[in-house]
Order: sequence, then structure tokens, then C-alpha cells
Amino acid sequence: MTEYLTHYMAEVQKRLADCQSSEELAEIMAEHKDKIAFMQHERIVHFLVTMMFAIILILLILGMLALNNMMLLLLVTIIMVLVGFYIKHYYFLENTVQKMYRVYDEILAKEKRLREVK
Repeated sequence: MTEYLTHYMAEVQKRLADCQSSEELAEIMAEHKDKIAFMQHERIVHFLVTMMFAIILILLILGMLALNNMMLLLLVTIIMVLVGFYIKHYYFLENTVQKMYRVYDEILAKEKRLREVK
């Protein structure tokens, strides 16, 4: 997903810089709106999964402390690593979606400039 989004953001920026017609800009806008919707959904799903794993981690830590069972330490460590990676990926998704909003604003501004030229 990281590579896909990075590639898409570079591509849409290039297309926007090269765009000279309202029709092409409308096409870019429609595609970009779809991508934003997909990434918002992806972001929500990753948030929910991250929170689920965080809750599981807390429960396992409490279980480990209450039962005084050090065997749970291995499970706690594994879940903690997973939560770390989920947080890192969620951070990337959140920042990229915010960049997508800024690109959306750039598209609107370019659309306005193209209308003023006509």
C-alpha cells in the first residue's frame, strides 16, 4: 500500500502540472475523488485493526501481571511489535490522505484558473 500510494501521489502531481484542458482536469478530479474515498476507507479499517490489537495487548499485559505467567511475555512481545507496525502504517495513511486533500485543493485552484482564462 505504501508503494502504491507513493507512486499514485507522484503520478497525480505530474498529471496536474502537465494538465492544460478542463476535460483532462475533470478526469483527474474524478479519479482523485475515488482514490480519496478508497484511502479514507483503508484508513478507517487500519484504525480499527490497530485499536483492536492495542486492546488485545492491554488485556494480555493485564493477564500476564494478574496470572504472573511469564509465558504470556512472548505473546505480549509479538502483539507489541504488530501494534508498532500498525501504528507506523496508520501514520503513513493519515498523512497521505491529508496530502491528497491538499492535491484536491490544488485541482480546484487550477480548475478556477482555467475557467478564468476562457
